[in-house]
Amino acid sequence: MSGDQRDPKRNRARTNNAKGSRPSAVPDVPGIAARMAAARLLAATIDAKTPLDGLTDHEHGHPQFRALDMRDRGLVRAILATALRHRVTIGKLISRRLENPLPANATVLTHILHVAAAQILFLDIPDSAAVDLAVTHAKADPRTVRFSGLVNGVLRTLARAKAAELPEMLATTNDAPDWFVERLTAAYGAEQAKQILAAHRIEAPVDFTAKSDLYKWAEQLGGTVLPTGSIRIERLAGPVAELPGFTEGAWWVQDAAAALPAKLFGDVSGQRVADLCAAPGGKTAQLVLTGARVTAVEASKNRLARLAGNLERLGLEADKVNADILAYAPEELFDAVLLDAPCSSTGTVRRHPDVLWTKSPADITKLAGVQRNLLDATLKLVKPGGRIVFSNCSLDPEEGEALAASFLADHKGKVELDPIPRGEVAGIDDFITEAGFLRTTPAGFDLGDPAMSGLDGFFAARFRRLA
Repeated sequence: MSGDQRDPKRNRARTNNAKGSRPSAVPDVPGIAARMAAARLLAATIDAKTPLDGLTDHEHGHPQFRALDMRDRGLVRAILATALRHRVTIGKLISRRLENPLPANATVLTHILHVAAAQILFLDIPDSAAVDLAVTHAKADPRTVRFSGLVNGVLRTLARAKAAELPEMLATTNDAPDWFVERLTAAYGAEQAKQILAAHRIEAPVDFTAKSDLYKWAEQLGGTVLPTGSIRIERLAGPVAELPGFTEGAWWVQDAAAALPAKLFGDVSGQRVADLCAAPGGKTAQLVLTGARVTAVEASKNRLARLAGNLERLGLEADKVNADILAYAPEELFDAVLLDAPCSSTGTVRRHPDVLWTKSPADITKLAGVQRNLLDATLKLVKPGGRIVFSNCSLDPEEGEALAASFLADHKGKVELDPIPRGEVAGIDDFITEAGFLRTTPAGFDLGDPAMSGLDGFFAARFRRLA
């Protein structure tokens, strides 16, 4: 049974668009299979709120994606990332060409137009190819065949007008849902929110954490050493597994912001440290390299297996525990605990532009509740006097500053804030808030080149258990 058949939301979407009819077979036209797959996956992301990483996984992704060769898979990923990264801009430029708005249930048609417009406006693909393939797609689908003329007209006028209209639209449009813009502005102010939204339009660079020989591996990878100690390159030259140093386990991919929470413990050499929600294992590896005796705790068996594989490649050892943190009861309390909690991931939009279109304010509130429960549980795992570092990759204060404040208020006498002072960790002074929290944003790390600047949005707070 296909994913469409199992998902009632997708069944309703199909019925609304075509009274139950199905698209016809893929036409024998070069390039059409990739475009049809892109539109199908865009529908799954926007309409069914399905994360893009799962849909485009090479082993377990959507069947329509896995049916493509590797070159077309790369093209589909590029189209989808672009269509999501510039979704509002694309939508407004399409709307300008319509005499009347598209019907509310014409979602298939909308996705065909967005896939083609992403290529015309932002990708190095001939306009004529993008238009012709979109028209072929529309004609091949009984839900959209009657709109093939509209597709042709809209896209051809868009191609002719892009040089004049695109810069003005980019300058006046926020490529994010209104709810996110409002929350971002409330949290950071209009100017910083504008800078963060601008950064979201630029694909993030790639950061690495090296086990040792930092400058050697920076040279080998063609990267730059950041003030925080990560290696950064603008774009990968090839698959990660084919880069120098991968096979020997010399480094791992880890955003520079994600590498900071593990550095907040200070000297933990010889201490017992728990890394909770530990997969995929980057922070576990960092803690092992400091000389700590690390226990990596992960609720998912599959994710724990991935962590084990990553540690094996790196030649590092840690105790691995498959357990629900809320029920986890170690025989001995830990000297320190790191909780990098599951969150809305709104700090990773540069890497995962689907986040803004698959999450909602309700998701943020729900996830903040999950994080708070997990943070409460850390008090049962750490010794009196021990440190707790709480972190996540959300930009939203409900999952960060507000959550930390409520945790402290509800556990007076049991835990205290252990504020992070400037000068303690190299390169992070600009990210320390007045309250002593760590807060990074995509707009807060200017290296002179937008393609090399920025960090994932990250929050971290450090606490000490009192009793």
